[in-house]
Amino acid sequence: MPVARICCVQPLLRLLLAAPLFLAAAALAAPAPPPADDGLVPIFNGKDLSGWVVEGASSSKSKKDAKSEPIWSVRDGLIRCTGDGFGFIRYDKKVEDFVFEVEYRMSPRANSGIGIRSTRFTGPAKTRPSFAAYEIQLLDDAGKPATKSSTGSLYRYVAPKENASKPAGQWNQIRIECRGPRILITLNGKTVQDLDQTTVSEIKDKPLSGYIMLQSHSRPVEFRNPRLKVLKP
Repeated sequence: MPVARICCVQPLLRLLLAAPLFLAAAALAAPAPPPADDGLVPIFNGKDLSGWVVEGASSSKSKKDAKSEPIWSVRDGLIRCTGDGFGFIRYDKKVEDFVFEVEYRMSPRANSGIGIRSTRFTGPAKTRPSFAAYEIQLLDDAGKPATKSSTGSLYRYVAPKENASKPAGQWNQIRIECRGPRILITLNGKTVQDLDQTTVSEIKDKPLSGYIMLQSHSRPVEFRNPRLKVLKP
């Protein structure tokens, strides 16, 4: 082959060999597509508890210096609960059909919960979500059997399909969807409740609207990114 033709072919070969590398680099540099708009709206500003109401125990004494400290507080963008007293923090808007998502992290042996469609807690047992409506149980019980009192249960009434909770210190994500009498709950991507309350005698007359609440029961727990979507009838 003449020298002139070799000189022309070699740059072309180099260009063809390099093309996949350029395409790969361009793909990596391209911005990721924006996440789908799921309609969920943040209901916590990350700075204070505006829009939320503390009910039940509100402060506890430090074991070190006997000073009073709030059970519910905000730090580093998290809702923090010491668990030193029984009570709730309630989102101050009633909802009927909705989707609610939140992430939570338990300390060892912690006990908490999420109230849905409940009334205001005023002290008597009948105003607790687990009696007035529903409490979705949250425990440090990863790996334990699913029961009517385990994580993901409709506490007292319905056991979850499985215990999908993660060990203490790890973040869990729970999604609760209520449409009329249907309740659908996923925990860490697994369906733990999917039922029509009218088919369960113990809960068939539970209310179809009310408040969303986070529970203080025992030992610290943290929450982040609570988001809500109100569904149209």
